[in-house]
Amino acid sequence: MSQARRPVRGALFGVLTAAALTVCPQLSASAVGPRIDLQVLVVTNGSSSVAAVAAQLKSEGVPYRTVDLRQAGRPVIDAAFLSDTVDGVPRAKYQAIVLPNAAPFDRANQAEMDAIAAYEAKFGIRQLDAYVYPGTNVGMKPPGYSGTLDGTQAEVTTAGKADAFRYLRGPLKFDDLAADVSESYGFLANPLPDDPAHGKSFQPLITATVKNVTGTLAGVYNHDGRSELLLTYSANNEQWQFRTVAHGLVTWLTKGVHLGQNRNYFGVHVDDVFLPDSRWSVEDDCTPGEDCADGVDTPDIRMESEDVEYANQWQRQHGYALDLAFNAAGSDEEIRKHGDDPLTDALVENRDRFRWINHTYGHSYLGCVQDNSVRPWRCLTDPQTGQPVWVKAEDINQEVTRNIEWAKARGVTIDPAELVTGEHSGLRILPQQPEDNPNLVPGLEGTGVKWLAGDASRDPAQRSLSGVRTVPRHPFNVFFNVATEAEEVDEYNWIYTKRADGGSGLCEDNPSTVTCIEPLNADTGYTSYIVPVDTRIALSHIVSNDPRPHYAHQSNITEDRILYTLLDSVLTAYRATFADSSPVINDDMAGLGTELRRQAAWRDSLGAGAFDSGEVTAYLQDGTLTVKAPGGLDVPVTAPEGTRQGSDPFGQAYAGERSAYKAGDFTITPPGA
Repeated sequence: MSQARRPVRGALFGVLTAAALTVCPQLSASAVGPRIDLQVLVVTNGSSSVAAVAAQLKSEGVPYRTVDLRQAGRPVIDAAFLSDTVDGVPRAKYQAIVLPNAAPFDRANQAEMDAIAAYEAKFGIRQLDAYVYPGTNVGMKPPGYSGTLDGTQAEVTTAGKADAFRYLRGPLKFDDLAADVSESYGFLANPLPDDPAHGKSFQPLITATVKNVTGTLAGVYNHDGRSELLLTYSANNEQWQFRTVAHGLVTWLTKGVHLGQNRNYFGVHVDDVFLPDSRWSVEDDCTPGEDCADGVDTPDIRMESEDVEYANQWQRQHGYALDLAFNAAGSDEEIRKHGDDPLTDALVENRDRFRWINHTYGHSYLGCVQDNSVRPWRCLTDPQTGQPVWVKAEDINQEVTRNIEWAKARGVTIDPAELVTGEHSGLRILPQQPEDNPNLVPGLEGTGVKWLAGDASRDPAQRSLSGVRTVPRHPFNVFFNVATEAEEVDEYNWIYTKRADGGSGLCEDNPSTVTCIEPLNADTGYTSYIVPVDTRIALSHIVSNDPRPHYAHQSNITEDRILYTLLDSVLTAYRATFADSSPVINDDMAGLGTELRRQAAWRDSLGAGAFDSGEVTAYLQDGTLTVKAPGGLDVPVTAPEGTRQGSDPFGQAYAGERSAYKAGDFTITPPGA
């Protein structure tokens, strides 16, 4: 059963003296301290460094307001803009401030910087300078090095690991993706001596050595009753060196207490288990049954029983669970042909060692009825109406329920709420099928399906389909129709090289979406190029608070077992950088879908202006954090480790902090209360 082709592809918490967090209580009559609203002010001049910080705030769900210095008619940042009085008590409207640099205002607007400085000193507000030139104005000596930082291996200092960057373990490596392009520029400088008499001190948090010059890349300058975190290198949100420290910047800015939550997610689905997948033809650069000429054939790819034990061992070794998306028709067909199936025996015997997902019984296409007489295929249309002919609801239902029944009969535990359809069919697929099959939801009635896998490369946002929510999945660039490194490299070369180099020319025809590369070596190209590239892509998803799982195919965990090479690379790089307190969240599909839903609901609330309008409020006052939100909205809250809710720890521990989504009235107590 050959399958249709898939698409290619200072101290942190010590400053906090809050004693409790309460949702929606009446203001205590004894409250006399200032109120500090949990919103961040982002002042931008359009720089990539500020944009990167803002992207992290958005990713975590931290409320923030932007003032663009380039815009005419922007609000003037003065005392009234920054603070006012509520119920007779001074209110700080922002818990932290992000600036492009230490002095972003021109001489005519210097009063705005003066207002910010006075505000920060009055309310104990922290400031992040996204990219500064070292100098005495920021407590540093002139730079000892100025230039590119590509490939630099920086270090988080002991002070940094004891503070906002406690979730990091190893060195911080700067990207060096292109030898002929300068990707990061920065300055290395050392701090001036501390001046206790005038309240000045400097604490390096990240340091590096370039060309025998050692200096600071990030540090905290305390002066005039204020604290500034300085970054002396340019950054953008896509760079590894920024992504890894971004959460720490938020933690430092907010003193560890803010709305929003951050996790590093990494789920991996292995599709088509029990089925054979068609094999790429190295000789003809095509896939039989899909785009090969008549007469071209290759042996199908199907796991063997030995691959099951290897998967078991790999999971135990890495402390990581794979999700097997299975099609029982592959098992039944093999048994019909041969009387038995060692692969089925091995998987059923080891059924409790894996997580299982319903991938439909036979991997049928569940969208429109396909017309495969043309390439690419198109939807068959009704000759009377010209409308697509859709797969019927009863056929969809049967595909789902037969797989469930097969699993029950063999003691395979699955969650009926989770479903991966063949090729994500039933959902819209451009350009051939621009709308969902209207029979999809009716066909799922009675099956218990609540979470339906989608393709994040085509439809990245979670969608709600009458009670069923999609869970977009990131495709690995490890193709469904390959089982060996040589096959993977050959198809990769076909897709990504020019016609003159023996490729398809796809990259030449679509330069805006596909980049041409030099042909890869068949023997080394997978490990020297494809794995590093896909590792970077996967890691960028992991460190972006992105719950979307990744997916590959059973063909990739047999023969050369090339998927494990990629997963080893991802997990090794991650665990070398992040401490044990920040493990990858390897949750099941329902758990990841639930997190996507909660994230989307919270971000939609913020995007609709709920915080600005006062529909949602959150503020610290006299050691109490008060949150008010509409009923039914789960609010994410992050607080320092040691925070308690009553006699119990608050939320879940992660990255040296405690966090949770909460609804209703509750009280939590941070440490030191």
